[in-house]
Amino acid sequence: MGLKFNNSKLMKHSSMAVSQSRVKLWMIRAITSILLWTCVVQLMALGEMWGPRLLKGWPSCFSHNSDLSLAAQFSPLPAKIVLPPKRVYKNNGYLMVSCNGGLNQMRAAICDMVAIARYLNVTLIVPELDKTSFWNDPSEFKDIFDVDHFIASLRDEVRILKELPPRLKTRVELGMLYSLPPISWSDISYYHNQILPLLQKHKVVHLNKTDARLANNGLPLEIQKLRCRVNFKALKFTSQIEELGRRVVKILREKGPFLVLHLRYEMDMLAFSGCTHGCNIEEVEELTQMRYAYPWWKEKVINSDMKRKEGLCPLTPEETALVLTALGIDHNVQIYIAAGEIYGGQRRMAALAEAFPNLVRKETLLKSDLKFFQNHSSQMAALDYLVSLESDIFIPTYDGNMAKVVEGHRSTIIGTLINQVLVSCVLFCKIFRFLGFKKTILLNRRLLVDLIDQYNNGSMSWDEFASTVKEVHVDLMGNPKARVVIPDKPKEEDYFYANPHECLQQLDEPLRNT
Repeated sequence: MGLKFNNSKLMKHSSMAVSQSRVKLWMIRAITSILLWTCVVQLMALGEMWGPRLLKGWPSCFSHNSDLSLAAQFSPLPAKIVLPPKRVYKNNGYLMVSCNGGLNQMRAAICDMVAIARYLNVTLIVPELDKTSFWNDPSEFKDIFDVDHFIASLRDEVRILKELPPRLKTRVELGMLYSLPPISWSDISYYHNQILPLLQKHKVVHLNKTDARLANNGLPLEIQKLRCRVNFKALKFTSQIEELGRRVVKILREKGPFLVLHLRYEMDMLAFSGCTHGCNIEEVEELTQMRYAYPWWKEKVINSDMKRKEGLCPLTPEETALVLTALGIDHNVQIYIAAGEIYGGQRRMAALAEAFPNLVRKETLLKSDLKFFQNHSSQMAALDYLVSLESDIFIPTYDGNMAKVVEGHRSTIIGTLINQVLVSCVLFCKIFRFLGFKKTILLNRRLLVDLIDQYNNGSMSWDEFASTVKEVHVDLMGNPKARVVIPDKPKEEDYFYANPHECLQQLDEPLRNT
């Protein structure tokens, strides 16, 4: 009896142990499943929030070649758009702004002006875009950006109108408004102390130049976060531009990975900068005359050779071919040229085309579909912007506004992904490797032109040249870093939109009431 009792007791304990083991196994599986699904949900949410708009209704980063989802194709009901609540505040006046420069210079300016309008508690009128620059682009804000989304998505921060109320509009048409260019690189106190009193006195103030008018650093975190929110959430391109962006990316993805080369060797850049390396006598004269034809291009007599040695010139197509080869870029990779017409045409592109035969442009990929975009440089630049965001590698040959803003957007997308996944998922490393890191290679032109000259005159072998180029650019692959702050020299600081690290924080928190 004692033996039977002990046996039954042992069997009972054994049964309980097995049961406990099964419960533990079930719990481990459940927790693992929850973690995995949390990661997936976070990644999908990030794709909606941060991914370029051309990804909507498009193959996700998990499968570039899959078809549109059945839900997207057959869902009879449109997605319900939930608008943020309107922010109620005492209106201190109406702010009109005229942006100047190319698309990305104006894009950054719009973000600044929204932040300023919000801080001053004024009503912002939808910004006017530059129509008098070299490009003579007649595009309005609504031709490039989704104006209704812009207004609605920011309604909890600032009141934005498409035009002034009738009474004030009549006053403006009669010239009864105060217009001025704000001081460059000003902090927010300048706008509070100098611009706000003008708004309260005149009711309508027109800021007639908006490029680089707000400081990079030293601003309240709320202001920096709002600049991020406008740039990455409120400024959505029109459906027509996004559709063309989707088509270009689809065409490229069907043939594999692709690199976007922002080859800024265009007539306006060469004339403005005075960079004429590789040009013949007739071209040098043409570029010089063009520079003198635009009175707001302040630099006149320019030493091209000196400027090039200082790294202040865009790389030529020939120099670019050498650098890409030295960096180890596959000669068969697709290279999308994000640029306008290259100065010198096929003659100047010959060396690059020989080294990398799979060069493509939007004009060759879309052909007749671009007819509505002709003579609208900003809309063409918007298309290049979308494709650049999606490229596996982005390489600008000059650090202009597009290069900087695209660099900041790409680094913010991947940086936010890192931040969110680290918080929510212990499997971050595996997922990050699976998604892949999209590089932005920032070229050290000052060092490169010296190396190129040494290689071309025979004082450096190809192996020495290539190894040095690679070594120099190890830390210039778009890796996360803090902005360089130079209090007395804001123009020499790292540009906010090239490295908006504040955007890695949550952007959904409203500003504190002021």
